[in-house]
Amino acid sequence: MGIMKKNIKVLLLAVFVGVASCSFTSKEFNDPDKDKLLIDLITYVLQKGHYNPKDMNDAFSKNVYDDFIKGLDPLKRYFLASDIEEFSQYELEIDDQIKVKDLAFFDLVYSRFRERMEDIKVLYPKVLETPFDYSITENIDVDYENIPFTNSKKELKERWRKQLKFSTISNYYDLIEDNGTKINEDAENTDEEKELEEPKSLNELEKEARESSEKSLDEYFDFADELERKDYFAIYLTTIVEEFDPHTNYFAPPDRDRFDLRMSGKLEGIGARLQKKNDYIKIIEIISGGPAWRGEHIEVGDLIMKVRQEDEKEAVSVVGMRLDDAVKLIKGPKGTKVTLTIKRVDGIVEEKTITRDVVELEETYAKSTLITKVDKNFGLINLPQFYFDMNDYKERNAASDIKKEIIRLKKQGMEGLILDLRSNGGGSLRTAVDIAGLFIKDGPVVQVASSGSKKEVLKDKDTDIVWDGPLVILVNELSASASEILAAAMQDYKRAIIIGSEQTYGKGTVQNLIDLNQWLRKNDMGDMGALKLTTQKFYRINGGSTQLEGVKSDVVMPDRYSYFDIGERDYDNPLPYDKIEAAEYDAWEGYIDYEETISKSVARMAKSEQLMLIEENAKWIKERRDETVVDLNYNNYKTDIDNRVEETKKFEVISEYDNKLSYESLPYEIKLMKQDTTLSEKRKRWHKSLSKDIYVEEAVNVLEDLKLSNIRRGKVADIKN
Repeated sequence: MGIMKKNIKVLLLAVFVGVASCSFTSKEFNDPDKDKLLIDLITYVLQKGHYNPKDMNDAFSKNVYDDFIKGLDPLKRYFLASDIEEFSQYELEIDDQIKVKDLAFFDLVYSRFRERMEDIKVLYPKVLETPFDYSITENIDVDYENIPFTNSKKELKERWRKQLKFSTISNYYDLIEDNGTKINEDAENTDEEKELEEPKSLNELEKEARESSEKSLDEYFDFADELERKDYFAIYLTTIVEEFDPHTNYFAPPDRDRFDLRMSGKLEGIGARLQKKNDYIKIIEIISGGPAWRGEHIEVGDLIMKVRQEDEKEAVSVVGMRLDDAVKLIKGPKGTKVTLTIKRVDGIVEEKTITRDVVELEETYAKSTLITKVDKNFGLINLPQFYFDMNDYKERNAASDIKKEIIRLKKQGMEGLILDLRSNGGGSLRTAVDIAGLFIKDGPVVQVASSGSKKEVLKDKDTDIVWDGPLVILVNELSASASEILAAAMQDYKRAIIIGSEQTYGKGTVQNLIDLNQWLRKNDMGDMGALKLTTQKFYRINGGSTQLEGVKSDVVMPDRYSYFDIGERDYDNPLPYDKIEAAEYDAWEGYIDYEETISKSVARMAKSEQLMLIEENAKWIKERRDETVVDLNYNNYKTDIDNRVEETKKFEVISEYDNKLSYESLPYEIKLMKQDTTLSEKRKRWHKSLSKDIYVEEAVNVLEDLKLSNIRRGKVADIKN
């Protein structure tokens, strides 16, 4: 199984590809020390199997050195400058150490880290014994990337004091606000028989805030105490492999089991993918059909600060916590509730309660709606991912479903089609090739390059065209992998006009999951885990890579992420953009005014007041995120929050927009809704969100402007009749 098989029958461009069986040589791996054996195994597989293996030289060594220290101590709150000075003897030696299986660097950093953690376990309770003075003027710089390590334990204690004051002032603010709300509620609900609850004093609230901070740290260190040397060694191995590219990862045995579960879709939780970013847990994807998606609770880019279970009063801070430990707190059985304290991309902090559930597979499937504008009908198909049945491709897949929806929409007289790939993170490449084939006669769709300059061109060989009318594809910064291949092909053929973000995600690589145990003839040391390895790269038919550059929209429309580095560019060590020779293909000749239509749309969007407001909001969010100095005077802290809340009010009208289009489910769905009220409610919610969507409105405008050549016009007329 896997993508190396001849003809590449199924390629996956999302997180998971398949378990590859690789046989490079009969090299012996028999070191009795498991850690050294793992180093030997992993570096060998990387050099032999990676698409673009890196030279393990001094530059590589420096990157591993920096990233491992940063990975353990991103907030620079454990190591001292003297520790870093001692570690620096290995800064340019790690590449050499890896080659001879020497673990001196790891052993020194790991042992010192555990030592420093023990120091802090004694320090933080002492700091939190004393009330913080929020009346004095002081601030904290949270630009951890650029602040130095402290020079002494005295300086380190002062850093912790400020860090603890920073986390506690947030608790203090929340408690004061909640206390005020409680007083007002009691005042409104009081009667002669009910005694008013005595409001708590500021001193009591301040003490509660410190206790909450201490409990969060107690929980954090309880998690940390459970970690063993092998857990830290897995972090070290991950640091080494991620120098090759961000999608090459080491999975220790328990992590691999979780990975397999995640890919089977059987995990219960909130339905979001999380990433550790500088000690913070960041939401990088909302899974279609999951509870977070259904409730519209959280968004990509939000940071999770705290987690509270429904049967507990206190929330646990996940700042600084290992990702796996945070996930343990967030996920849970279907039907249970979890409350997350979320820091929005604009800096606003909110609590969101989510009822855990399993991801509904139905919501990951293609769905369509008929759009009516005056007397014209248009179709919109939303595709959340490029899915297929791993056991039987023909059973059900994204391409066959989209074909069905197109045929249904044609029966309703649609005059143009919108394919919505926004936030579609990818999936099976074969389905992307097959979907492209629904809109063109035949020809190449994507080029696949393997290591050693081997190249294969994947083509649509079916000469049938299911839809040859006007076509628009919607994308955003989170449209990735297979989405980018499909959009790029339709753009290169001039078959569709791409509307959306300045560029898409920029992931032009594919990975294999390789079981490391297959290399060991005799294994007395247990499961060695697995390596997810980048093995191939994808190129559009014009020869350009989608790596880093993504797909540039023909009509760029700003959104709230316009000024963020979202996507492949936001990772360390991404593979570069490059070009290869173009494939042979003929541009679509069905339109008579392709370029003119794009120009009209660009001119229209330049005058849109709604888009101007969206862009202003995007700039405002970026400015807020770039602010790294936080005032620790309570009055100033509160004023800053109040100002932010007030400033966001001017952007509330963005969500009140009405594009004056009407949306209707297709007849087959309307029949289903009579038995399924949940489906009816889902579609109502979807149609309501579409009615506020300026991007869909402009897609319809573009479809109206696109004129077919006489040949195509005749064919469309035949189809309608």
